[in-house]
Amino acid sequence: MTTELRFLAATVILGLLHLIVDSHLISFQLGYRWTASNREQHVPPLRGVANRVDQAYTNFMETFPFFVAVVLAAHFAGRDGTLTLWGAQLYFWGRLGYVLAASAGLGLVRSLLFFNTALSGIVLFLIALLR
Repeated sequence: MTTELRFLAATVILGLLHLIVDSHLISFQLGYRWTASNREQHVPPLRGVANRVDQAYTNFMETFPFFVAVVLAAHFAGRDGTLTLWGAQLYFWGRLGYVLAASAGLGLVRSLLFFNTALSGIVLFLIALLR
């Protein structure tokens, strides 16, 4: 298994942990009865850390399919190399930093540093695929 595929697996684990934490934070705020309900009733918006972690999870789910696509495309095309190795690491560590910064309420750091780090990882894969 390549290092890039290992980082893909690590990112799946990160996503699952993020989902679990997000789910529990929502349940702590809205109640486990709401979690087990049909969720058709009106609920107030999430607040505080639950809101920030939920928004970070939504952002993760918006970028993760692109990461999966480029990792698998590079792997099947035999384009693994220095660029993809850096790309996988930048994406994983950028996403980890993103959720931690979002949880701490560091909006500017979250967006400027960690989102762009993860995005740069995807771009490195694209460069490796297109050259």
